[in-house]
Amino acid sequence: MNTDSKPAIEALNQAFIHNHPAQAQQAIHKLSTDDITALLMNQPVEDRIKLWNGLMLDKATVVLQRLPGKIIRQIIQHADPVQAARVLQRFNQAERESLLQGLDVARQRELTALAQYTEESAGWLMNPRFLSLHESLTVREVLHRLRKFKPRFSRQLYITDSEGKLQSMIEIHKIVMAEGSEILAHLAKPVPAVVPATATRLEVVGQLETHRVSDLPVVDLVGRLIGVIHYDALIEAVREESTVDILTMVGASRDERALSPVSFVIRKRLPWLSINLLTAFLAAAVVGLFENTIATFTALAVLLPVVAGQSGNTGAQALAVTMRGLALREIGTSQWWGVVRKEVGAGFINGIAIALMTATGVFFWSGSYGLTLVIGVSMIIAMVAAAFSGVIIPIVLSSLGQDPAQSSSIILTTVTDVVGFFAFLGIATMMSSML
Repeated sequence: MNTDSKPAIEALNQAFIHNHPAQAQQAIHKLSTDDITALLMNQPVEDRIKLWNGLMLDKATVVLQRLPGKIIRQIIQHADPVQAARVLQRFNQAERESLLQGLDVARQRELTALAQYTEESAGWLMNPRFLSLHESLTVREVLHRLRKFKPRFSRQLYITDSEGKLQSMIEIHKIVMAEGSEILAHLAKPVPAVVPATATRLEVVGQLETHRVSDLPVVDLVGRLIGVIHYDALIEAVREESTVDILTMVGASRDERALSPVSFVIRKRLPWLSINLLTAFLAAAVVGLFENTIATFTALAVLLPVVAGQSGNTGAQALAVTMRGLALREIGTSQWWGVVRKEVGAGFINGIAIALMTATGVFFWSGSYGLTLVIGVSMIIAMVAAAFSGVIIPIVLSSLGQDPAQSSSIILTTVTDVVGFFAFLGIATMMSSML
């Protein structure tokens, strides 16, 4: 490449980053941490901070460690406080204190407070920068403050008293449409939803689902407004909560990430894999009870996976619907009978339909009326039992104060296999004269 063209290319890159920060943030995700580090070092301060704010936490942490000390302090001082605090939490206490040295006292206090919250709390999700308003202010005064403060876009502004306690809220479009002399007290309305800083991610998701809010104020123990969870953070909380359920349902840790250390993964997964092994032996023991029947009628061994597969899918569907209902608080544990009745009814009707299709296929394959009857009846029993189990397992765990998602699929798989195998092989043994 012609060396004379390098300054022009760098100028184009800087112009792109400055004028299109969102697109630039997307583009640098494809770069290595070394390339990102080199890129940040050659950017103006404002653009450097915008790029670092858009990095994923893992890359943001590594890049920060590779930058010179002056630039590190510059980024931590001016970066998005939530992003900075999340990165700081990835360092030990001594490293964190070292990184905070040289910052403004107010900034140190802000980041230290943010870094104290766990990843499962509302305090972790909130943005501590918000505009505090008093109900006696006029619309003209508020507009002046908005232009000066330039807060992150929000559809609502919050009104607090002299002690900082949350009183009410006002929608920003009402401020725009109101007369300049109008006072906020005439435009304000009650806050529909609020959460304490210690609220769990699940509680935050529940508030979003119940009240359909675009911003969620966060208060401390005495009701003082300390931050706001904006809509994108609320959506991220929903996404995280759903992925946590996926992990815990299969026995993986909610703390595990795609690039977690192997030792951590083994420590978290091995106990549940061991439990799963024991449950597999239980299912195998059920099959062993009917060893003579299987040896006599080998076609049963061929059809066993069919029964297990259909019952497993039925149970998984009931489990997913029940888990979602509990997570979004559409149902409570006291409503278990209504959910059971619905899922068992659906399992029974679906079981009849699947049994008819399966029986037809088995008859043409084997020509045996007895085998056709066995597979049909056992399929209905197995699917009804699976539907019942898919509802009861998470509801029982929830009523016991446990996480209803915790390894529920492992328990469900055991129940569906044991019941399905026992029903199929047991009926086959009783009707052996017809096979």
